[in-house]
Amino acid sequence: MKDSIKVNNEQMPAVGFGLWKIAREDTAAMVSHALHAGYRHLDSAADYGNEAEAGEGIRRAIDQGICTREDLWLTSKLWNTFHRPEHVREACEKTLADLGVDYLDLYLVHFPIALKYVPITERYPPEWIFDPEAEPPTMETDPVPLSETWRAMEALVHAGLVRNIGVCNYNSALLHDLMAYATVKPAMLQIESHPYLTQARLIRLAQQYDLAVTAFSPLGAGSYVELAMASEQESVFSEAVVVKIAERLQRSPAQVILRWGIQRGTAVIPKTSRVERLAENLAVFDFTLSDEEMAAISALNRHRRFNDPGAFCEQAFGHFYPIYD
Repeated sequence: MKDSIKVNNEQMPAVGFGLWKIAREDTAAMVSHALHAGYRHLDSAADYGNEAEAGEGIRRAIDQGICTREDLWLTSKLWNTFHRPEHVREACEKTLADLGVDYLDLYLVHFPIALKYVPITERYPPEWIFDPEAEPPTMETDPVPLSETWRAMEALVHAGLVRNIGVCNYNSALLHDLMAYATVKPAMLQIESHPYLTQARLIRLAQQYDLAVTAFSPLGAGSYVELAMASEQESVFSEAVVVKIAERLQRSPAQVILRWGIQRGTAVIPKTSRVERLAENLAVFDFTLSDEEMAAISALNRHRRFNDPGAFCEQAFGHFYPIYD
């Protein structure tokens, strides 16, 4: 199994380092450690609030001769408050400045959710709430057609600011629609996918359209427990089939699950705040799961989505806004 996947006519490392929920004060060091460990794919976003620190980690590694900018695959994402076409380039240029680079390898629409604009000088990252001082504070949507946002994304490609564009958290219907109007076709679909949410049909559709697929939260519930969006009991690591395979291979359950994701043809972007886990998560290319083992892990599917705006937008931001049925 190759250690990269094709994105348009380029190769993207199949395992990336995800920066979601890496504490800002730890980010520069963790990015530097990741690049030392061999990662060349970093997955960031404006909303993660740590891109400036990620940029510092990148600079450290480059200055130390660990890598060059050309060795790296850098992904970032357009936040919801910048969907109006006049704000898309502004948002992208802020990310470029924070990361300390002059182009992105991939820029994604983070959610198919347009929120009212918040100026960068007023609050950054703007997050979900429009006015934190309001009573009650809520998210406020903005009626911006996704097609208008996409046109502005295409302009970033023409301007040389990004090499590839794509989308996150889209469903099948939105993909069909996007492919009907895009003049610069999306190169990537990034979605939540793990053994409890296999999303087999959506992945098949994306690949039918020649989109690469990246699975975020590829290890499942871990990052969501502290957010009260998952329970400790929802760990796929303890599933008997995963434990059995891990024992056979003398690998960790996490490595087994990441290998399952890669063998499905998706890239994976595990997050860790522990330096010792970096090498472990990257060491998934020297063993293979059998067809029977792949099927057994896929059979764990519960259609369990941890990152669901239809749940958390109402609970945390006072606005019911489902995007999945």
